[in-house]
Amino acid sequence: MKVQFFVCDMWAPNADLAKVFFPNASIIVDKYHFIRQVAWALENVRKRIQKSMIPSLKKYFKRSRRLILKRSENLKPHEKEELDVMLLYSEDLRQAYKLKEAFYTICQESRYSVQRVDFYEWIKYAEQVNLPEFRACITAFRNWSKEILNAFKYGYTNGCTEGFNNRIKVLKRISYGVRNFMRFRNRILHMCR
Repeated sequence: MKVQFFVCDMWAPNADLAKVFFPNASIIVDKYHFIRQVAWALENVRKRIQKSMIPSLKKYFKRSRRLILKRSENLKPHEKEELDVMLLYSEDLRQAYKLKEAFYTICQESRYSVQRVDFYEWIKYAEQVNLPEFRACITAFRNWSKEILNAFKYGYTNGCTEGFNNRIKVLKRISYGVRNFMRFRNRILHMCR
């Protein structure tokens, strides 16, 4: 009853579990999980456009995928020029990139009242653009809007836990099996300080 916040991914059974066992907790979707929905949609637009190109352009688009995913403010001048060339090839790609940048701007906004309004406007705009790759993203945002807005409001994330989990998985992978559980446990504890 004292748990105030429950941070999870966008898997419905996790939220249902939280509602049952932590009835007073505000459910928060981890930022990584809803931001990647937009990145996936943008990547799918790039892949669709890339398929209709000549082989040399396909290679260029594939090698330059990081430019599209990178924030525009973090691009160097020559990268901006390369990105502009990529965006000239397709209106859909331009719209998808614009949607991604607008959503990242919402995520970086510090005022919750602005984020809340901009979030719903972003969903409406994404529906108007009507890119098929963004439909799953829009549906997820509509279904999880309360939990996503809680992420903006409270700012909690599972980043630290996810990082420790990743370190443990890497340790398991590089160990090629473990014979002594206590030694493995000690390595985990030593590594995750």
